Amino acid sequence: MGAGHVHALYIHEHTPLHHLAPEAKIVATLGAVSCIAVTSRYSVWAFAVYAAVATFLISIARIPPRFVLVRLAAIAPFVIFALFVPFVGTGETTEVLGMDLSVDGLWATWNILVKAVLGATMTIILTSTTEVADIMRGLGVLRVPAVFTAIMMFMVRYLELIADELGRMRVAMTARGYDPRWLSQARPIATSAGALFVRSYERGERVHAAMLARGFRGVMPELERPRATPGQWAVVALLVGLFAVVAWVATVN
Repeated sequence: MGAGHVHALYIHEHTPLHHLAPEAKIVATLGAVSCIAVTSRYSVWAFAVYAAVATFLISIARIPPRFVLVRLAAIAPFVIFALFVPFVGTGETTEVLGMDLSVDGLWATWNILVKAVLGATMTIILTSTTEVADIMRGLGVLRVPAVFTAIMMFMVRYLELIADELGRMRVAMTARGYDPRWLSQARPIATSAGALFVRSYERGERVHAAMLARGFRGVMPELERPRATPGQWAVVALLVGLFAVVAWVATVN
C-alpha cells in the first residue's frame, strides 16, 4: 500500500476541492448528508437547493458528469425498491398512466430516490477529490480509532486486489476455451471462488508477516501533511450551515 496508490474513484486534478484538507471534506460531507436525510420529503425546493450546490461543487472539482452517473449505479437496489412502493402503499390513490397508485407511496418513492441520489452524489464528490489514504488520515485527525481506519484501509486495498485476481482468473479460463453461459456450468466458477479465497488468505498472511518484520505494531505510520486551516473550516461551516438552514426551513414550513 504505497503512497502512490490511487483508487478508481479518485480523479487527479488541481482544484480548490482537491486541495481542501481531507478532515474538512469528511465533516462537510457528513453534515451535508445528515441535513439531506432529515429534510421533509414534501419540501421539493429544498432538494433543488441541495442539487444546485452539488452541481456547483462538481463543476468546481472538474468531475465529469458521466463519471458521477456511472458511480450512482451503486444505488440501483434502492431505486428498484422505491419503484415498487406506490403499488403496495395504502391510503388515497391517484391515476398515473392508467394505473391507480398510492399518493403516500409516490411521496415515499420520491423521498427514497432524491435522498439516495443526493447523498450518494455528495459521497462521490468526497471520494473523487480525496484519495483513500487521505480519507483514512482525515479520519485519524478526527480521532477515529486507529484500528478502525487500518481495517478500512486494508479492506479497500484487498477488495481491489481480489477483483484484479478474479479478472486474471477469468481471462485464463476464457483463454482455455471456458466461457460459462448456463447455471449448470457454474461448478468451475465455484471452484475458482474457493481458489481465490485461499490465495487471498495466503497473501494476507504473507503481507502481515512482512509488515511485522518491518516493525508494524498495529498502527500505520503517519505522513506529515498540512491540516485544515481556519479558513478551510470556515468554508465547511458555511456549506454545512447552508444545508442546515435549508433543512430547518423545510421542516418548520
